[in-house]
Amino acid sequence: MSKKPILTAAEAASWVEDGVTISTSGFVASQMPEALNKALEQRFLETGSPKNLTLFYAAAQGNRDGSGADHFAHEGMLKRVVGGHYNMVPELGKLIIANKLEAYNLPQGTLSQLFRDVAAHKLGTLTHVGLNTFADPRIEGGKLNSVTTEDIVEVVEVLGQERLLYKAIPVDIAFIRGSIADENGNVTLEHECCTNEATSIAQAAKNSGGKVIVQVEKVVQAGSVDPKLVKIPGVYVDALVVCDSKEDHAQCQGCEYDGSMTGDFRVPLGSLEYPPMSAKKIIGRRAAMELEPNKVVNLGIGIPEYISMVANEEGIGDYMTLTVEAGPVGGVPQGGPKFGGSVNVEAILDQPYQFDFYDGGGVDLAFLGLAQADKEGNINVSKFGPRIAGCGGFVNITQNAKKVFFCGTFTAGGFKSHVEDGKLVVDQEGKERKLIDTVEQITFSGAYANKTGQPVKYITERAVFELRSDGVYLIEVAPGIDVQSQVIDLMGFTPKMEEGGPKLMDERIFNDGLMGLKG
Repeated sequence: MSKKPILTAAEAASWVEDGVTISTSGFVASQMPEALNKALEQRFLETGSPKNLTLFYAAAQGNRDGSGADHFAHEGMLKRVVGGHYNMVPELGKLIIANKLEAYNLPQGTLSQLFRDVAAHKLGTLTHVGLNTFADPRIEGGKLNSVTTEDIVEVVEVLGQERLLYKAIPVDIAFIRGSIADENGNVTLEHECCTNEATSIAQAAKNSGGKVIVQVEKVVQAGSVDPKLVKIPGVYVDALVVCDSKEDHAQCQGCEYDGSMTGDFRVPLGSLEYPPMSAKKIIGRRAAMELEPNKVVNLGIGIPEYISMVANEEGIGDYMTLTVEAGPVGGVPQGGPKFGGSVNVEAILDQPYQFDFYDGGGVDLAFLGLAQADKEGNINVSKFGPRIAGCGGFVNITQNAKKVFFCGTFTAGGFKSHVEDGKLVVDQEGKERKLIDTVEQITFSGAYANKTGQPVKYITERAVFELRSDGVYLIEVAPGIDVQSQVIDLMGFTPKMEEGGPKLMDERIFNDGLMGLKG
């Protein structure tokens, strides 16, 4: 095999022509080819080229600091973007809201799988994921603004069953982040906390007749890389860029390298500090009561993280194996810029394979955030007025978990409370109601859940709701809370209730000391 050219980032950026489709690797603040992204941005700012690009990526790529996909956030640089998440790239979101480019938000897991199908020259990815959500073309088709008109998702019937076809998007240029490369272009990802869909992006670009450029830490002699660690074979690679900047090649943006997230070593978790009583801990305690031994669990960011804290405090942390959509299995999932990695990880899968497992019902219990819920049991976490958050892996995870629990405070925007004598006291009500008549965007479909018989609960600090075939039921209320004035009157719809009304939430939740969940 011939040696691969080693380019500067600026030289690599010159390979990108006007009007092509470019795909980049990355998951939030990790595995982003920042040297390449920066060089492409600089070239555009200096020359006005490349312009009219299509950016196609799967997961969130950025850290709300101008990194990742926000390097493409210049009017005229993009004509279209297809991505799984936008909350970490606010500048790109502003262009989308202003109708400066065509934009789509589609389920992250399905986009990661789409790269594989592009590589295989399939028509696209055929799946049930996204049915009855905003990704369904009968609802929104994933379109994010009025200038976006083309349907890139289609409803089809196969063997008498309804499915969505996410159409193939050929890739002309791939910017990928790797760890070590040999002279022949064989690339490892050994220092990455998640491998994402790097292999699939490279295959998709190569089989689309495109070019694959990989940013690495260093290049070593041919044949000196362990073949078992190679994730991108040299036959896929057209050029290498060696990045000397720690800032542009950090394991996670702004963070020191942590070998416990790559299997280099394991760290003692030490004595964990458990959170004091709060609304979030109340929610975590109630949700932890749903845990069962030997289950595969997915926890979302934010309040669901309290479930893990409570489980460890109660001594039932070993009840569950935590997984992260980016690919890690086992260990302790990390948050913030390290989201996507896990400390003391047991295995790191490629993201498409993780989502294969998720889509097939491999997750027993999923605990995700509750931003907005409505009378049909629908959840919105993806779009709020002028702010585009994006769905990320939320659709894949919630639509397919054997049981799903949405966790969040009852109101938002200044909500304050405390516990006194085993009762919940609301000190200040939040300005924003979260249980409303109709959600702005359907990220999770209550109708689809009922159709598939999926158990669904909505857990807040003062009330627990359950989705049933005939509507949303209020099934539990916190001690100290008035059902009418502090629950129903603050909702955009009237929940159903069984005769006799809701029962009280377990009193152990509202008292200091262990709840005794271990038995």
